[in-house]
Amino acid sequence: MSENSVRRSRTRAKDMGPPSTGADEKATLRGFLDHLRNAVANKVAGVPEPQVRTDGVPSGTNLLGLLRHLASVERFYFLGEDAGDWSATFRPSAEDTVDGVLADYRNTVERANQVIDACPDLALPAPRAPRRGAAPSMRWVLVHMIEETGRHAGHTDILREQIDGSTGR
Repeated sequence: MSENSVRRSRTRAKDMGPPSTGADEKATLRGFLDHLRNAVANKVAGVPEPQVRTDGVPSGTNLLGLLRHLASVERFYFLGEDAGDWSATFRPSAEDTVDGVLADYRNTVERANQVIDACPDLALPAPRAPRRGAAPSMRWVLVHMIEETGRHAGHTDILREQIDGSTGR
């Protein structure tokens, strides 16, 4: 069987269009962020060991590490938790499992969404771990998290396709 015929037999999910969101700014921003969060989680779900933690590129990037990192970024910006060593957030431990990291990510997203929902004005500062300087506005954090999650969603797309040929969201 040729390489091309093997690739054609792999999973090809239909790409989904932009999410439906509410009419106001917060609902629109959160809708796009949730869309990207789900895309990332779905790319990691069901990937077996050791492929889920196997480096897909020379920098060492892997699916499980990307999801761990995104959970840390969510906790930092929405929950005010210090991430410590940012580069370490990309490296899954031997004890990390797909189910455990996915559950942690989803729980973190749920807690972050509670903070977003409770914010009455996007111009107000978001929670912040102790640091110098003023905390950014919730608006800035939402836009940044769309950018951050979108960037890593692209990485997960590529890594997943390298593992088993799966494409789409």
